[in-house]
Amino acid sequence: MIPAEQVQSFRNAMPFWASILLIPLIIFLATQGGWWLILMPLSTWWLFTLLDAITGLNLENADLETTEDQLFWYRLITMIWFPLQFAVIYGLIWYAQHTDHLSTGEKLGLFFGVGVISGTIGIVYSHELMHQKTKSERWLADLLLATVLYSHFRSEHLLVHHRYVGTPRDAVTARYNEGFHRFFPRVLIEGYGSAFRSEAAMLKRKGRPWYHPSNPFWKFWALQAACLALAYALGGWGGLGLFLFQAFIAVWQLELTNYVEHYGLTRRYLGDGKYEHVLPRHSWNAAHKASNWLFINLQRHSDHHYKPDRRFPLLQNYSEDEAPQLPFGYPLMTAAAMVPPLWKRIMNKRVKAWRRTYYPDIEDWHPYNKGLNPAPRGAA
Repeated sequence: MIPAEQVQSFRNAMPFWASILLIPLIIFLATQGGWWLILMPLSTWWLFTLLDAITGLNLENADLETTEDQLFWYRLITMIWFPLQFAVIYGLIWYAQHTDHLSTGEKLGLFFGVGVISGTIGIVYSHELMHQKTKSERWLADLLLATVLYSHFRSEHLLVHHRYVGTPRDAVTARYNEGFHRFFPRVLIEGYGSAFRSEAAMLKRKGRPWYHPSNPFWKFWALQAACLALAYALGGWGGLGLFLFQAFIAVWQLELTNYVEHYGLTRRYLGDGKYEHVLPRHSWNAAHKASNWLFINLQRHSDHHYKPDRRFPLLQNYSEDEAPQLPFGYPLMTAAAMVPPLWKRIMNKRVKAWRRTYYPDIEDWHPYNKGLNPAPRGAA
């Protein structure tokens, strides 16, 4: 166990600050154009996959008695990320539309890189922030999500995913043998309506209509409209297009991660609309050190579902005996997910082994594979 005195040091927190290096990198790439633009995905997905191979696994856990004030250096990187990302997105929209050395293809390549930043880093940080109790952190989460036009993710994640993961009610639990290219449009379509229905149901329980001012969707729509308007003001229709492109790339990366996190892992249906409690076995985990730096320990996913508001440096590692493990970190696994035959070759045998281990008595998996079991009781 890592003692609190060691956890709180900047030296211990420093690897999680690697993302800050992406800011000067994307600015440099904007001035160069051409083949330099490939450095952004190379410096995130592929570099961290290489670093995983070099640095190995991190099986240590931080002392859970570590206090909030001892986590200052970890919290700070998530707190300052919004203004940095905001400056990158809108600064580069203005730059791309007012310089003559970038072709249309190079602008798209540049904003693919911006989407890597706003998705790989920004959405992951917003996920950390939305789970916290302070209003300032939740606001920062909403602001980050607005810059990728995916504000409803907050409602869907907190009200649906954490309650109903591993059941047919949770759209982002990828079904067994469901390729990512089928999963992605399904989640885009189902997720928005699911989030809205959940907020409307909460208001109804309070005797309020969906259009009550307390519905957070009013805030979501206002923030997103402001983001779109600013993109247009700085770069015209072209700037708006670049903004939309980076938002799509960011969301694509988020849903790739969602796909990997729970693929094929379902909770036992107990009958009468009831499911077993969420357990560590219902999330794929990865202890790879470098990619956990990049994703601020998101790969310790079982513990996140056990304690959703536990700050990322305190998330605990689960052994192979306690929870299923991915063979590689998220960067390489999400790349594999883009090639469904490769993904199924890697993961289907692991899902089958998981089923034999935890549910040897279930003979008919068809309702689980196709999401045909009844919705959980009380699900909106």
